[in-house]
Amino acid sequence: MKRSVRFPVSSTLLRRLALASIIANVAIVVTGGAVRLTASGLGCPTWPRCTDDSYTTTAEMGVHGVIEFGNRLLTFAVGIIALAVVLAVLAHRPRRRGLLPLAVGVLFGIPAQAVIGGITVLTNLNPWVVGLHFLASMAVIAAAYALWRRIKEPDGPVSPTVPAPLRTLAWITTAVSASVLVVGTWVTGSGPHAGDRGAARNSLDPTQISQVHADGVFLLIGLSVALYFAFRAVGAERAARAAAVLIAIELGQGVIGFVQYFTHLPGVLVGAHMLGSCLVLLATLGVLFATRERLPAAPPAPAEPVAEPVGAGA
Repeated sequence: MKRSVRFPVSSTLLRRLALASIIANVAIVVTGGAVRLTASGLGCPTWPRCTDDSYTTTAEMGVHGVIEFGNRLLTFAVGIIALAVVLAVLAHRPRRRGLLPLAVGVLFGIPAQAVIGGITVLTNLNPWVVGLHFLASMAVIAAAYALWRRIKEPDGPVSPTVPAPLRTLAWITTAVSASVLVVGTWVTGSGPHAGDRGAARNSLDPTQISQVHADGVFLLIGLSVALYFAFRAVGAERAARAAAVLIAIELGQGVIGFVQYFTHLPGVLVGAHMLGSCLVLLATLGVLFATRERLPAAPPAPAEPVAEPVGAGA
């Protein structure tokens, strides 16, 4: 006799939890930026403890300790949401293949990202490790987004919604978007917001690496515009809408980037730019997902009747 599920989880609840996971992971990127922008990166000077004798901040550490320790606490909140998603996937009926690996990936990505964050503290905010810390968060956000989209899809095979060359172009655009994020961390590592007054910089020339970053952004916008018109030309309206959203976010992000550069990187705009990076990533993935759809699963084949042996009725 099969054991019944006492607390089944609906697809609506599961999707809402997955969306909450995306929002939480974006939020911790922004709060992590606030740690760096307020020079609180070493507010807790060691890890995993906050001091050599305490896991929590002390009054002597002041506001910088509060900011850094608060961001560490948010990691637990993000992890709890990710754990809730895993449990919801396990409780969902009928079981959905493909959901659990993504949910577990998000869950284990959070402590992995926290460990990288700890290494940034232990290396006195090495700019290359700080950049890796940001990129690890981007990977977790990408997995959380893939899970959110997968929940709404049926379980059948994947079918393209645009011609193969446009799918290839969408993948190229995604690769360029990822490279822009990577180079953006190099720009950050060369700039003034190190997270602590004594933290080292990566020795790259800020003007030159900023130009490389800007060139990548121009290429990304150009590819996105090309995708939009190509999608329209083949009648792929859903993909065209996704590309239009991506272009709008890219232009907004570009404006913030140029303004912050020419106004000598005020902290508020740098924080907005970090949020924009997350939105560009999500919009890029939105375009990629819009170039394909998953079909409903084929119904199981009816069981063949078992032939009775000859003479069974004699």
